[in-house]
Amino acid sequence: MGIPSELRDIMSHGFLIASPAEEQKILRSKHCTEEGVRAGFKAASIACVASAVPTLVAVRTVPWAKANLNYTAQALIISAASIAAYFITADKTILECARKNSRLEDSLRHQR
Repeated sequence: MGIPSELRDIMSHGFLIASPAEEQKILRSKHCTEEGVRAGFKAASIACVASAVPTLVAVRTVPWAKANLNYTAQALIISAASIAAYFITADKTILECARKNSRLEDSLRHQR
C-alpha cells in the first residue's frame, strides 16, 4: 500500500507557502543559472574552435605532434579547453549575477 506519491511529495516539502519575496529570489537565481549556462556555452564554442584549429594544424605540420598526438590526444586537448572555458565562464557569470542580486536585495531593504 504505502502513501500515494502526491501526498508524499506534499509531506516532504512541508506545508509552507513561499512568500512573494522568496519566489522572486528563486526566479532571480534561476535566471542567474540560465545566464551562466548561456555564457558558458558561448565560451566553450569559442574555445573549441580556438583550440581545434592550432591542434589540427600542428598535427599535420609539426613532426613531433604528427608522431605523438593520435586522435584521442587531439580530442582530449580540444575538449579540455572547451570544458575549462565552459565551467570558468559559467561560474564567473553566476557569481557576478548573485552579487548583483545581493546588492539589489540590500538596496530594497534600505528603502523600506
